[in-house]
Amino acid sequence: MKNRDLYLIQLIQYRDKPLIKVITGLRRCGKSTLLSLFENYLIENGVVKDHIIRMNFESFEFDEITSYKELHAYIKERLINNRDKHYILLDEVQQVSSWEKVVNSFLVDANVDIYITGSNAYLLSSELSTLLSGRYVEIKMQPLSFKEYLDFTENDKICNLQEKFNQYLKYGGLPTVVDLMDNPDTIGPFLEGIYNTVLIKDVIKRNGVRDAALLESILKFIAANIGSIVSTKKISDYLTSSGRKTTSDTIDNYLRMLENAFIIYKANRYDLKGKMFLKTLEKYYIVDMGIRNQLAGLRNTDYGHILENLVYLELLRRGYDVTIGKVGKLEVDFVATKADEKIYYQVSATILDEKTRERELRPLESISDNYPKYILTMDQTVFNDYSGIKVKNIIDFLLE
Repeated sequence: MKNRDLYLIQLIQYRDKPLIKVITGLRRCGKSTLLSLFENYLIENGVVKDHIIRMNFESFEFDEITSYKELHAYIKERLINNRDKHYILLDEVQQVSSWEKVVNSFLVDANVDIYITGSNAYLLSSELSTLLSGRYVEIKMQPLSFKEYLDFTENDKICNLQEKFNQYLKYGGLPTVVDLMDNPDTIGPFLEGIYNTVLIKDVIKRNGVRDAALLESILKFIAANIGSIVSTKKISDYLTSSGRKTTSDTIDNYLRMLENAFIIYKANRYDLKGKMFLKTLEKYYIVDMGIRNQLAGLRNTDYGHILENLVYLELLRRGYDVTIGKVGKLEVDFVATKADEKIYYQVSATILDEKTRERELRPLESISDNYPKYILTMDQTVFNDYSGIKVKNIIDFLLE
């Protein structure tokens, strides 16, 4: 079992704090493995095995437990006493109806530390947030970062960093993909299986979607247009041209469902001069390059937009809120903020051409504050500073 230190460290930091630890993320991005890593950590640090109650509701072993009363009875029976701390680890807990009541009751009545995972944002928009307001912390998990990917593939025969990067761009970072790498023909069907499962279980079933084909068409449109400004009208026009009549409201609802299943992410636009969020013309990004390529293919793909998608996800991993910056008529790809920190990023495959370089520099030059400004590019160049705007290679950025 490979380490996912980025997330494991967060769990360790929150250990024994009076908060429920909620790990969210796309199916198969490694949430169950993370719970196993944490369970190992507990045992290595002196916790007795029978003080850890681990349940995975995707497993047949817990198929019988469907109601909150059955869940409560099962856990209660395994709490040996109330003097010693017990650790409750619940995987894909949203399979049990009204599970929030159980979690809340043990948090109040027992000496426990609770960790739960789920593949849908409804986990937190359910009664949980009402019952537990202020008493849970969300750990947002993603597929492997490029840095983690290198760690996972260290025994791979490919030594060249650029080749590894190309592989990562093509197949994505779901941990299982690494295990399939010695037989690449199996990767496509695996990725197809993942996105079908996400669509069926986490979107269609959960939301009672009537038009599954329309939902899939919208997702494929987003996959083909990552990093481009998208409006419901643009999607609607595209669908109408291919013979599908639909409404803006339906498109909005379906986009929200896909976001809630962690398969797409929306980046809002922020007016840097007016200091306000704009309500239209967002950009969307896909959680994993492998899934994106499976949906939209590799032909006619804008390389710059794929790099943009990678940078967007990396900034999220690093804990930033990420928006698109509008400066008058110009646009900054990303404004990354957290606490009192702010960084501006432009992403471009190359800026060796003078016209391209000027185009990428212009939005950054028109921002009057003194926060750091970067252009991220695939160029290997010795010129890395244009009057205070730093140029950094994307691979170097991802490996920081």
